[in-house]
Amino acid sequence: MCSPSPTKARPKPTIYTTSQDASLIPTIAVTLWLGWMGILTYTVIYAATIASIFQRIVILSILTASFILPPEFPGNMGTQIGNWIMKQARKYFGVKVIIENEAAFHKINEEGKTVIFAVEPHDILPYGVFVFNSVFGFLPGRVGQTARVLMTGAIFQLPIIKHVYTWVGGLPVDKKTFRSRLANNECVAFVPGGVQEVTLIDPKKKEELLLYLRNRKGFIKLALERGTPISPTFIFHLDKSYGFVTPRGKFMNNVARKIGFLPVLFWGRFGIPFGIPNPQKITVVMGEPFDVPCEGENISEESVDKYHEIFLQKMKELFERYKHEEGYGNRELKIM
Repeated sequence: MCSPSPTKARPKPTIYTTSQDASLIPTIAVTLWLGWMGILTYTVIYAATIASIFQRIVILSILTASFILPPEFPGNMGTQIGNWIMKQARKYFGVKVIIENEAAFHKINEEGKTVIFAVEPHDILPYGVFVFNSVFGFLPGRVGQTARVLMTGAIFQLPIIKHVYTWVGGLPVDKKTFRSRLANNECVAFVPGGVQEVTLIDPKKKEELLLYLRNRKGFIKLALERGTPISPTFIFHLDKSYGFVTPRGKFMNNVARKIGFLPVLFWGRFGIPFGIPNPQKITVVMGEPFDVPCEGENISEESVDKYHEIFLQKMKELFERYKHEEGYGNRELKIM
């Protein structure tokens, strides 16, 4: 009688932990990063209501200058500020990073390839993607050194905010940027579910965790163009960062799709509307990357569907492996 084939042993994961510190300095840093939506909102309200003419001129001048200046302004100084913000944010959120198979990323470096990190969920604000900033050195070699986070282009149209997100390593998630980085063997991380996932959040069904991935196949096609491996990545505990009220309906879904974000009322630490997240400890699990063949310009729909289905399955398996450990045992992951 034949013996069953032995199950392939899963490599021991690499784990990075951080002691949480949500004191004054880390809180200031996170405010300089994630607090600008509220700061700009209140500044505009102030300027439109009770500000003096001189104050209005000053506010308008600053916002106009920021709007005109390039996102990377003021260059190296901005990058240094961004690095400081990231280091303090790591403390604020007490980040834990789990890399399931670090050896796989060393192999990708040796083969002269790069990798796409497809990160879920989006939640109100997917700030957990900041762990891909190269200042941390979580990922080895070229993969870690070139990693950048791609996010909605709407952010880079907003004064002040566009500078801050550029300083911390953000780039717009358009096809041109995506394709260009892969062509240069530069690593990208992004959230394929996007803002549509915010419209699916139902506070009355806390046992459900919905990911809007069923029709998100564009990045699979880009991966097939160059044979770029994909790493499914999951962030646990984002859903405790904010309280919120989301407008619902087909009209709001269309608005979100058009402008790149969903108009939503949210509040975080100290109950401040549009404020910074609660100092919630988060865990980021970077799944083992899976290989994708290089099909160049001759990509078939069958290949796109095949590797998209592999991605969905591996994302589900990743969640199932860690959900009990992270306190998600009563929750069910659903792909929409």
